[in-house]
Amino acid sequence: MYQFIQEFLQAGLISESNSPYAAPAILVKKKDNSYRFVVDYKRLNAITIKDSFPLPNMEDTIFKLGKGFSYFSKFDLKSGFYQIPINEADKMKTAFITPFGLYQFNVLPMGLRNSPPTFQKVMTDTLKSCRSFCLVYLDDIIIFSESFSDHLYHLRCVFSALHHKNLLLNPPKCELAVQRINYLGHTINKDSITPMKDKIEAILRIPEPHTLAQANRFLGSLGWYRKFLPKFADVAAPIHAVTNLTKPNRKKFKWELVQSKAFHQLKHMLITEPLFLHFPIDNSPLILTTDASDTGLGGVLQQKVNGQLHNLYYHSQIMTPCQRKYSTIEKEALAIYRCFDRMRSFILGRTIIIMTDHCPLCYIMKKTIKNARVNRITHLIQEYNIDKVVHIRGQYNCLPDYLSRYSKEQFDDLFDIEYGLASKTLSTLSSSAPNNDTNNITSDSLVSSTNPKLLAAMTLRPRKNRLYYAEESISRDSDIHNHHDSTDTSNSTFNRKSKVTSKFSQNYFDVAKLQFEQDRDPKIQNIIKKLSTTSNHSSFILEDSKLYKVISHQNNSNRIIKALYLPSSMINSLLKACHDDPLTGAHFSTDRMYYKIRSHFWWPRMKIDIQCYVKSCSLCTQFNIDRAKRYGHLHSIPPPEGPFALVGIDFCGPLPRTPRENQYVLVITDYFTRYITAIALPNCTAETTARALFDD
Repeated sequence: MYQFIQEFLQAGLISESNSPYAAPAILVKKKDNSYRFVVDYKRLNAITIKDSFPLPNMEDTIFKLGKGFSYFSKFDLKSGFYQIPINEADKMKTAFITPFGLYQFNVLPMGLRNSPPTFQKVMTDTLKSCRSFCLVYLDDIIIFSESFSDHLYHLRCVFSALHHKNLLLNPPKCELAVQRINYLGHTINKDSITPMKDKIEAILRIPEPHTLAQANRFLGSLGWYRKFLPKFADVAAPIHAVTNLTKPNRKKFKWELVQSKAFHQLKHMLITEPLFLHFPIDNSPLILTTDASDTGLGGVLQQKVNGQLHNLYYHSQIMTPCQRKYSTIEKEALAIYRCFDRMRSFILGRTIIIMTDHCPLCYIMKKTIKNARVNRITHLIQEYNIDKVVHIRGQYNCLPDYLSRYSKEQFDDLFDIEYGLASKTLSTLSSSAPNNDTNNITSDSLVSSTNPKLLAAMTLRPRKNRLYYAEESISRDSDIHNHHDSTDTSNSTFNRKSKVTSKFSQNYFDVAKLQFEQDRDPKIQNIIKKLSTTSNHSSFILEDSKLYKVISHQNNSNRIIKALYLPSSMINSLLKACHDDPLTGAHFSTDRMYYKIRSHFWWPRMKIDIQCYVKSCSLCTQFNIDRAKRYGHLHSIPPPEGPFALVGIDFCGPLPRTPRENQYVLVITDYFTRYITAIALPNCTAETTARALFDD
């Protein structure tokens, strides 16, 4: 530190101070094991008024270079901040303390809150005459030209502007008249943009994270290059799930196998994807193709050049839990808006064609769609020059669909081949059943291909099988018992499965007892006796000693079904089986239970009994969510009966004080005639307001 102090004193960058301020000075080791002198201005920055001069958007700066420029030059200022002097009155505020005394800066130090915007303001003002061929990002200056002769002229202009402000360059970091240049982490030439190789190599050397901070640093290093990766959002989603934590929940960070797979998959993409993007050319429309899935959205910006499609930009992102509840048309419209917002620097001012696989969106620019959210998105994209919206069939919308969806099978295969995992414990079941087709899964294939340790968790039936049992449980209740009895008992795993299933699946209803209970039911026996003597009861028939009810559905008069007359003694057991049983009931609603039962059974006041049973279910009452939107406390104001029966009062202000010391305007509006009265008042207190209402 003493060496730094002496060098700064000799260069006139600092001087001794007797300031009441004293920020701590420290040394920070750099990558080459040398040290950097820094001052911790944290407390000074906390009370500093922010300078809002904007820094250039780095992405916009990069893509401004892609307009057919062939020659580039790059300049770097030598200790750029130290070339900017500061006011004499402000020097004492920069004081810092060391073991060798108290010193203060004579020039703009690094670490102050307003150092970057101040330096950017100076550089922007210095090179404002070179704006058409020169871009500045802090101390990085880049000059671009279409021809070598133009480039020489542009260099002279930049040198003259820097010389006029006495700004010095750092020659080892300058490049002159090259056709490929590294700028802000990218390699840029006339036609395309690619990531710098050393930056990619640095990311590949990052070890697998074990803490929340390490995981965030890894995502941060990749975020700058996500525009090159077609499915970045989907692949990185497992890592985002464990890093997007609030401060109280940071201790819940867990790095598991799914995060490890995503980590290695992202690295693999950096070395396998074609990491380059083309620059757009003028006089040719852009093509934006978008797609949205249940979890994410994506889009690709392209341009047809000489019969070939050039990829200009990829965008993908995960939808929030709220956005996942959108309707299909809202998700597809959101995908268009997000792509427009992300690719604004490309699209604004150019003709663009939107391609989507959702046909209703083809009319959003021609007529109003009866969806408030879609209409708002339509208004937000009105500033762009949209030529047309074209429908593309889903089977041809491959790339955006690939961006918005995440293929787990492809992810697992690629991970195993590249990084050599011996087993795929999490994907064993899916790999044994291609395309997730549960019809092709048999017990033998599961036993032979699946890790036995995982089968302990596989106690639930496939969804299609569960629905099958739910629909057929009433008429095939005995078949369910036979199915469990006939299960292969030679396999201990499936024995455990049947035991677990039978533990919570009780048999409430037995269709074999139906005839016995009908014989005991007096109402049913009375109808049977009348059927034997008269034909007035034409809605009932007797077959195989069982009484049936003949029902004709109102919506289809041609369809007539026979439903068994259910004795009153069996009603409760049937309702339990259709509502409470986890395999055959699943706590359906009144309507679903009614439509499920009526094709098989009938009894008087059937729907009322079902409704009462569902309402009396304690679990449904406890866990069912009221999905109907409740009325809010704010309602529209009813029309008043006459003038000044209802008035609205509001204040406007504070405004510049008038010579009469008035600073507010009391605005009174009659809701019936819309007559407005404005009263100037010195303040907006209740006393002043009441006096104005009574006096004026």
